[in-house]
Amino acid sequence: MNKQQLKLLGQQLLGGQLSLDAFARQLSQPQSAVLGEVTLDLDRARRCGFPEVVYGEGKSVETLIKIFQSLIDEDCNVLATRISAEKAAELSTTLPQATYNKLARTIRIRVNDDQHTADFGRVAIITAGTSDLPVAEEARETVDWMGVQVSVIHDVGVAGPHRLPARLSELEGADAIVVVAGMEGALPSVVGGYVDCPVIAVPTSVGYGANFGGIAALLGMLNSCASNVAVVNIDAGFKGGYVAGMIAKGKRVDS
Repeated sequence: MNKQQLKLLGQQLLGGQLSLDAFARQLSQPQSAVLGEVTLDLDRARRCGFPEVVYGEGKSVETLIKIFQSLIDEDCNVLATRISAEKAAELSTTLPQATYNKLARTIRIRVNDDQHTADFGRVAIITAGTSDLPVAEEARETVDWMGVQVSVIHDVGVAGPHRLPARLSELEGADAIVVVAGMEGALPSVVGGYVDCPVIAVPTSVGYGANFGGIAALLGMLNSCASNVAVVNIDAGFKGGYVAGMIAKGKRVDS
C-alpha cells in the first residue's frame, strides 16, 4: 500500500466514511498484485522489513517491466538479481533510471531515500580472490539496497596468510561480515577466529574439478570449527548479503 492509498484511507477514516475496524482490516490485509503469471508481494516490506527482491532469470523483459513498475508505484526501491546484460539493455529503454551492475548482474532503481537515511549498521564483505568478485558484488549491491553501510576487502585468501591480518582494522565495528570464497572454502573459518560478530560464508563455484562446482567449498564451510560462521548456498551473494544486512539492521534497532 503506497502513501497515496494510505492518505486516502486516513481521510476516509477521519471523514466517517470508514469505520475503525474496516480501516484496521485494510491495513493488516496482505497486499499483492497479479501481473499475468506473476503474483507480486506488495506487503513484504511491512512484514519483513524490505520489499520483495526480483529474481530475474527466466522472466521476460515485459514481465520484469511490469514488476518494476508495480514496485515503483508502491514507493519501493527495486533490486533485481541475475539480470543478463542483454535484458538490462532492453530494460534501460523503458526505465532509464535503472542502474545496472554488469559484474553482479543486478538492477537497482531508487525511488525512496528514507531507506538510506536510517542508521542500519555496517557490513563488511571479504573475497578470497578476484574470481569471487561477481558473487561479492551481488552481496554488496544487496547490502547497499538495504540501506546498510558496506565496505569491501578484496583478495585476502589463505594462500597469502599475511594479507588478512593486515586488513583486520577495517573489520572493527562491523555488525556482520560476508566472506566469499571458492576452492577449499577455508577463509571464513580464519576470519571467524579474528572477529566478534557473525560471519556469513558464501561458497562460490570457483575452483578446479575436485571443487565440484562449489560443493567442496560448501562442505568446508559447513564443517567450520569457528563458532560464529553460518553458511548460505553456492554463489548466493544475494542471500549472504541479505542475511548480513538483516543482522546489522536488527542490532541497531535493538541497541
